[in-house]
Amino acid sequence: MRLLSLSKNARIAACLVKNRVAGEGIYPFYASFKVTSRCRFNCEFCNIKEERNRLDLPMHTVKKILDTLSDSSVALVSFEGGEPLLRNDIAELLSYARSKQFYLLFTTSEHALEKYPMREYARYIDFLHISIDEGHNNLRMFERLAEFQSYGSQLAVQVVVTRDTLPALAEKAAQCHRHGASMVIMPAVHMNRTGDFFPDMDAFTAEIRRLKKLYPALILTPDGYGAAVRNSACSSESIIIDSDGRLFYPCHIRETKGPDLSVIPLMTYLTSPEAVAARRDMRACRKQCGWFQYFSIRDYTSVTSAAAALWPAISKALTRLRRTSSNK
Repeated sequence: MRLLSLSKNARIAACLVKNRVAGEGIYPFYASFKVTSRCRFNCEFCNIKEERNRLDLPMHTVKKILDTLSDSSVALVSFEGGEPLLRNDIAELLSYARSKQFYLLFTTSEHALEKYPMREYARYIDFLHISIDEGHNNLRMFERLAEFQSYGSQLAVQVVVTRDTLPALAEKAAQCHRHGASMVIMPAVHMNRTGDFFPDMDAFTAEIRRLKKLYPALILTPDGYGAAVRNSACSSESIIIDSDGRLFYPCHIRETKGPDLSVIPLMTYLTSPEAVAARRDMRACRKQCGWFQYFSIRDYTSVTSAAAALWPAISKALTRLRRTSSNK
């Protein structure tokens, strides 16, 4: 696994300390970037279909946003959508992102991955997440996990769980375990203008705990997620950038937007009066929407919790390193 520069790591560490001293998520460490709104699916729990005709941002604008993320506290950027593979220039975007000071996660739900040069793309991707669930109608892709593992990136299967599909989660976990793929399990959030498919939180967290005991080093979903939802403990240490380049702030579920990040640097905005007021509103919110990245981020930025949550990825990396060393 590649290492970020000393100056970037120093900035991340300093911002972690500032957040803890301030008692709030002033500086983010994870950024979800919706590089397109185009999508092939009509998942009942998702509202991206309302925006799918929006034009993609031009390459030079996306690069400016990646530049500001590289110059910020953000350690991990996730290319999402819509479906990012639908961008014709995705290869150039991946290559450019690889040159920046953050790790790159790539999330896809594309059925026909064999039609894309995924092994070439994987050279630029640190973590590959493939969404496989009933919503994407692609459960047969579990049979191809060995193929996906061969791409070379750290692979995790991302599963969105509804109240109706929670009983089927165990079989998905068994298939991931058989093929050595990690899992990120998240509930279907009740987004605006969608139906409510959110599973019972007690049942959801109990099943996660059971599966973690059954399959150690498999599931990346942190133990503290359920408690964070119950305590309304979401955090702006995780951010989402819409496909128009604007920052959802303080969160996506409220659908309020901050600046165009191709124009205003992220670090400049975060200390502005507007950002301070937005974070105050977030702390006062008691909606308990359950949006995964807002309620799980504090576990990933805690040293002990992060080590536990990321152990499946760490374990696979160590195994790969040992195999490489033994083959020399």
